[in-house]
Amino acid sequence: MRELTKAEEQIMQILWLLGKAFVKEIIEEMPDPKPAYNTVSTIVRILERKGFVSHQAFGRSHQYFASVSEEEYKTSYFKNYLNSYFGNSFSSMISFFAKKEEMDVESFDKLMNEVREDLQSED
Repeated sequence: MRELTKAEEQIMQILWLLGKAFVKEIIEEMPDPKPAYNTVSTIVRILERKGFVSHQAFGRSHQYFASVSEEEYKTSYFKNYLNSYFGNSFSSMISFFAKKEEMDVESFDKLMNEVREDLQSED
């Protein structure tokens, strides 16, 4: 799965939130200053070409919806990120962020306990 540009990801976030939307509705959810209708329409069509978005036609207008779930995209994005920057080593990534955040051992233990609880609640 290809990585999204910042503008594409912004639109996907809106589609994931709304479920289905016309271009006008997507623009309404965007922060000010709002982009031009044609700009958003072009990005949505690019997303459709890339396979991230599909549409349902209503006469001359189209209602768009995500054809890739947020979870699918996150999984693909982070697998690529992990491989590209940390040699596919999850422990290297965790160590990097723990050092950058200057986590002490107690904070790290607390985080690990939270992760354990999350994993156990999924079973």
